[in-house]
Amino acid sequence: MKPNSPLQKILLQTTIALTGGFLLFLIILGVAIAGFHIQYKDRIYPGVSISGVDLSGKTRPEAAALLANEFTYPITGKIVLQDQNTIWEATPSDFGLFFAPNQNAEAAYQVGRSGKVLDRWSTQLRAYRHGVSLPPQFVWDEATAHRVLTTLAEQINLPTLEATLLLEGLGVVAQAGQIGRALDIPLTLRNLHAHFQARQDGHITLPVEENPPEILDVSEPANFLREILSQALTLEVPAAGEGDAGPWTFSPETVAGMLTLERLTGPEGAEYAITFKAQLWQAVLADIGQQIARDPQNARFIFNDESGELEVIQQEVIGRSLNIEQTLASIYSSLQAGQHTVALALEYTEPPVTSASTAQDLGITGLINSEMSFFYYSSSARMHNIETASAQFHGVLVAPGETFSMGEILGDVSAATGYEEAWIIAGNRTVKGVGGGVCQVSTTLFRTVFFSGLPVNQRHFHAYRVMYYEQTPSGGHDSNLAGLDATVYFPSVDFKFTNDTGHWLLMETYVNIAHRTLTWKFYGTSDGRTMQWETTGLQNITEPGDPIYIENEDFKKGEIEQVDWAVDGADVTVTRHVYRGDQKLWTDIFETHYAPWRAVCEYGPGTEGMPPDDINENKPCEPSG
Repeated sequence: MKPNSPLQKILLQTTIALTGGFLLFLIILGVAIAGFHIQYKDRIYPGVSISGVDLSGKTRPEAAALLANEFTYPITGKIVLQDQNTIWEATPSDFGLFFAPNQNAEAAYQVGRSGKVLDRWSTQLRAYRHGVSLPPQFVWDEATAHRVLTTLAEQINLPTLEATLLLEGLGVVAQAGQIGRALDIPLTLRNLHAHFQARQDGHITLPVEENPPEILDVSEPANFLREILSQALTLEVPAAGEGDAGPWTFSPETVAGMLTLERLTGPEGAEYAITFKAQLWQAVLADIGQQIARDPQNARFIFNDESGELEVIQQEVIGRSLNIEQTLASIYSSLQAGQHTVALALEYTEPPVTSASTAQDLGITGLINSEMSFFYYSSSARMHNIETASAQFHGVLVAPGETFSMGEILGDVSAATGYEEAWIIAGNRTVKGVGGGVCQVSTTLFRTVFFSGLPVNQRHFHAYRVMYYEQTPSGGHDSNLAGLDATVYFPSVDFKFTNDTGHWLLMETYVNIAHRTLTWKFYGTSDGRTMQWETTGLQNITEPGDPIYIENEDFKKGEIEQVDWAVDGADVTVTRHVYRGDQKLWTDIFETHYAPWRAVCEYGPGTEGMPPDDINENKPCEPSG
C-alpha cells in the first residue's frame, strides 16, 4: 500500500474515530459510575434486602427504622412453657432475644462496599440485576434465658423423699414419699434456640428429670397395719367340740408386740413388709399346739365269746396336731382380708383301728389267757384306784409287733384324773399318796403277760414284799407268788411287753369289788405257744429289825397309829421257759430282791409309854406299861 494512499487515510481516520469514541465511552462510563456512587454514597445499593424487606436507596437510619417495624418477633412472639398442668407464657425478649435494626442496616449498607474494587462493582451489579437478600440478625443473651429458667426451676424442682412407716404403740404413722424433679436447663435452652432461629411461636413441654424414691407409697401396708390393730385377734379350733381348748384371744397391744415392720429391698425394689416375730409366734402356737394335740386312738372293743365278734365300747379318736406354719399363713391372710377370728390349721391322723374293724380284720379269734389277782382287806380308796386304773386298759388293742407301755396308757395318776389317797411306797416308807392300788393293776398285767408266754421288755419289782400280791382266792397267802409283782411309776418306772403273736391283741379288764378281784384277759389268735416256770422261793431271808417310832406333831396326845408293817427281806428268782410245740423259744429269768421292812409307828406329842421300853413283837405300836 502506498503511503498516504486513500485507503490509508480511511484506516487512519477510522482508527482515530474508534479511539475517540472509546475514550468518550470511558468518559461517559466514568461519569455515570461516579454519579452512581455519589448518589449512593450514604445509601444502600439497589437490590439489597433483608429477609424480603427491600432496602434499596435507604440510608442506614431509614433502613434501621424500616427493619425495626418489620422484625418485631422478640416482642410480639409467644413462647409457652408447660410443666404438667402449670403453664408459663413469655415473649422471646423475656428470654434475652432482641432484634438489632442498626446492626442489620449496617450489614445491608456494607453489601458492595467490601473487598477489591472489581469485587465491589461485581457485587453492586449483581445486587442491581438479581438482588441480594441478607438474613436478619438477632441477638440472644443466653445468660438472661438461663437466669429466667433457674428462677422457674425453683418452682419445679423437688427433692427426692423416701416414704416412711412407723408403729408407735397402736398408732400407725405413715408419710408418703416424694418424686424428685429437676428441670433440664441446657435442653430447655436448646429448645428455645430452635424456636428463635425459626422465629416461630412455640409450646415447649419442659424437660424435667424425675428421680422417684425407692418407696413412694406406704398407704397399703399402713392400712393393713391399722386393720391388724383395729381389734383383738382370736384363734379357735375349727368345729370345736365339748372339751376342746380355746378360743385364744390376743389384744391389739399384744399383737402389736408380736409384729415386725421391716424395710426390705429385693429385685423389684424396696417395700415395707409387716411380718410376724417368728420366735414369739412359734412359742405361742407351740403352746396352743400342746393344748389341742390329740394322739390317734384305736376304737375300743370287747370280744363276744358266743358270736366271736367284736363289740364297740368306745369310738376311735382321730388324732390331730397343729400345723404352725399353715396357721401363721392363715392368720396373715385372714388379717389381710379384715378377719380377726382365725381357725387353726390342723392336721388329722386316723388310727389304725376304727369302729368299723372286725375280729377277722384284726385276727382275733378267742381268749389266749386270763389272770386274776386279789385285793382283800383293801381300803375303799385303794379299791377305787384299782377300778380307775384298770378301766384305762379295758378294750385296748396292742398291734402285732408293738411294744406296749403300760405307763403311756395309764397316763397321769393324780387327784385331777380321779385318783384318791391310799398307801403307797415312797422312798423307804409306806405313806398315804394319790394312786395307791395302781400296782395291783400293773402286777395283774405282768402275770397275764408272764403266763401268756409273751416277751417282757421292762419290769420293776417292789421295794419290799406286799401281801396283796401273794393273796390266794381263799384270802390266804402263797409265798410262791413272790417275785411275780410289778410296779409302775411313770415315766421313770414302767412295765412293757411285746406282742409277738403276729395278730392284734385285745385286753379286757374286770374289777369285782364284792369279791375283791381283778381279772385281766388277752384275746387274739394263739400261735400254740406254752410255758413252764419255776421259782426258787424266798431265799436269803432277812429279818426287818426293831420298829421305828416317830412323833407326829399333827397327832393328839395319846393318839397312836401303825403306818408300816414289818416284812422279812428275801431274794426270789423266777425262771420261765416258753415253747411252741417241741421248740423252746426262749428262757428268761426274773430276779427280785426285797429289802427287809421295819414296822413304823407314829404317835402324838406327850403320849405316855412311847416309844415303848419293851417291844411287843405282835403289837409293836403298843405303849409300855
